[in-house]
Amino acid sequence: MRLSVLLSAARPRLPPGYRHGTWPPDSTTARLRNPPGQRRRKVFVEPIAKDDWKVFKGDTVQVLAGKDAGKQGLVSQVVQARNWVVVEGLNTHYRYVNRTAKYSSTYIASEAPLLLSQISLVDPEDRKPTEVEWRFTEEGERVRVSLRSGRILPVPPQPRKDGVVPEQWIDGPKDTSKEDALAKTYRPSLKTFEEEIMDAMGIVETRRAKKSYWY
Repeated sequence: MRLSVLLSAARPRLPPGYRHGTWPPDSTTARLRNPPGQRRRKVFVEPIAKDDWKVFKGDTVQVLAGKDAGKQGLVSQVVQARNWVVVEGLNTHYRYVNRTAKYSSTYIASEAPLLLSQISLVDPEDRKPTEVEWRFTEEGERVRVSLRSGRILPVPPQPRKDGVVPEQWIDGPKDTSKEDALAKTYRPSLKTFEEEIMDAMGIVETRRAKKSYWY
């Protein structure tokens, strides 16, 4: 098991008034933007249940409003706490980064988040925006279904909190295989640690302890 999985299991407790952004809550940027003791104006977000969320990372969506209305792209990030989605290459703004006294900085493009009301999923049947809803198949599987064509929109493989997509992961030469991790190599015995070492090294104990009396 990866150490990052164990560390991500302990979720950080967010302070009251914490304002979510496109950065993880445990990142340095999030700590700088949410210093302890600072009171910020509350941001009201339309509540959406976790089971009712329909847009995921890797989905193809179409922008419905803004300067990139009508364009389609892939969702690269989802922030459910703010009902945000970030689309690759769309709704971009330009900014300067790494500006110092000796360096004039770099001018880069950055994607700004879009609200769920500003995007729509694309129907794979005709590549047009469509509304979707959750339904159950005859086998009991919960799937997203397009209301325009009735076609199922499968959920793309989602990464874990450490950024790894299990369906796309390929073990490297230094990775422990699943079979080796689950193999039972320990054999319990009533011997002490010293006796196990002696057996492993072929040492035979010929000494005998003298009789002792408690009185």
